[in-house]
Amino acid sequence: MAVTSSEQGAPGLNALLTEYTDLETRLADPAVHADAATARSLGRRYAQIGPIVRTARELNTVRDDLATARELSAEDAAFAAEAEELSGRADELERKLAELLVPRDPHDGDDVVLEVKAGAGGEESALFAGDLLRMYQRYAERRGWKTEMLGGTDSDLGGFKDVTLSIRGRPSDGVDGVWSRLKYEGGVHRVQRVPVTESQGRIHTSAAGVLVYPEVEEAGDIEIDEKDLRVDVYRSSGHGGQSVNTTDSAVRLTHIPTGIVVTCQNERSQLQNRARAMEVLRSRLQALADEQRAAAASADRRSQVRTVDRSERIRTYNFPENRISDHRVNYKAHNLDGVLDGDLDDMLDALVAADRADSISS
Repeated sequence: MAVTSSEQGAPGLNALLTEYTDLETRLADPAVHADAATARSLGRRYAQIGPIVRTARELNTVRDDLATARELSAEDAAFAAEAEELSGRADELERKLAELLVPRDPHDGDDVVLEVKAGAGGEESALFAGDLLRMYQRYAERRGWKTEMLGGTDSDLGGFKDVTLSIRGRPSDGVDGVWSRLKYEGGVHRVQRVPVTESQGRIHTSAAGVLVYPEVEEAGDIEIDEKDLRVDVYRSSGHGGQSVNTTDSAVRLTHIPTGIVVTCQNERSQLQNRARAMEVLRSRLQALADEQRAAAASADRRSQVRTVDRSERIRTYNFPENRISDHRVNYKAHNLDGVLDGDLDDMLDALVAADRADSISS
């Protein structure tokens, strides 16, 4: 395929074209599909670079047609109009290809683990944490994603002091996987409303923290020494603290060097819960390592808020005005009820667009 010199200088277009052809060959091999994890990884990569390859191929075809139309226009004026139309189409495809070639987050196609933690505000904050959990579950339903509750601590009124959720997309999601949409959710979420515990109708402000990180399928560079772990087992509990299991099957892992704590209680056996908790811990450690590398390379990198201080907010949910406000991109809309029911796309689109604009301009 012919590409211009400027495109050859773009981030590895020729290499991507070669990789795409190689992936087609590998995915056509039945032996590859005997390993589900490998097939899934290859399928995601194939879907990720597919838009770049298709755009490059279409651009090449349009350029060939444009050259032919210009040559024929000397003999037939009708081809001049066609050449003008093809020239506009070529310009459009060049802009699209340039945007697609901007380096993307390598985790964009990944699944995620999402944690919600109640913060300032007591029971009201725990109830709001439950609202956020349901918001993400409903958004996942709209996208056709699967969710799995890995564990959590209930509050007395039916909210959550903390809760961990796994969200997994479809292999066909490609570059626009779960992480590409939900990576912007990390930070402090503030709510303004009249709590159910408020007897005089006064509006209170409380907060909940959200932490989201890509779920790694393989160990990669992360090695966990068993000597660095403290393992606690206990009985799984449901709302109100009642035991829902007669054996000590729930598992809490504490990674001593970092202080990271992971709990899992939704699997049927202690062994399964421990394995799932190790997966989550590995993802947490990978996310921490990625963040440290990025912070070292860029001092002004936006990072997720680790504390649940009401002053360090990324978004405000104002119930009296049915208003949702994202303070990072000055997004405001009066459809809070829809957002809490999982209608997040308009807000997330604004965040994605701002992020892409920053990437292109930098």
